[in-house]
Amino acid sequence: MLYLEHLNLVVQDIPSTLKFYQAAFPHWQVRGGGEALWYGKPRNWLHFGDDYQYLTFNDDGVGDNRDLSGHQVGLAHFAFVTSNLSALIDRLKTSGFDIAKDGADSAYRNNVYFLDPNGYEVEFVEYLSDIPKERNSYDE
Repeated sequence: MLYLEHLNLVVQDIPSTLKFYQAAFPHWQVRGGGEALWYGKPRNWLHFGDDYQYLTFNDDGVGDNRDLSGHQVGLAHFAFVTSNLSALIDRLKTSGFDIAKDGADSAYRNNVYFLDPNGYEVEFVEYLSDIPKERNSYDE
C-alpha cells in the first residue's frame, strides 16, 4: 500500500496558517513542533494532522508564493476530499477566509478553491458518486 503521509509547506507565519487549516480540519490537532536550523537559518516548525496524515509548517518563508495565474514551475494546488463541502465552506468563511475560485460544474462532484494565508491554492472536493467512472469523469 502507498499513500500520502504529509505535505511539508514553507510558510511566513505559523499561527495564521494554522488558523486556516484548523477551520478546514477541526478533527486534526497539533502533533508536535519545535525549532531547527535549515541550511543555517533558524526556523520554527509544526506538525498538524491526525495519527496517519499531517501537514508540516516551517516559518522560514521569504517572499511571495508563485503567481497562480502564471506558468512558473511549482505547486499549482493540492486537494482534499470532504464528505460535507458546505460545512467546510461555512467553517472557513466564519474564520475569515473566502472562496478564491469556484470549481467546475459536475453531476458527480462539487469543488471549490481557497487560498491559504501563504498563497497556496487548496481545493476541497465532495464526491456525489461512489462509482469510480463517474467520480473520475473528464467528459463533462
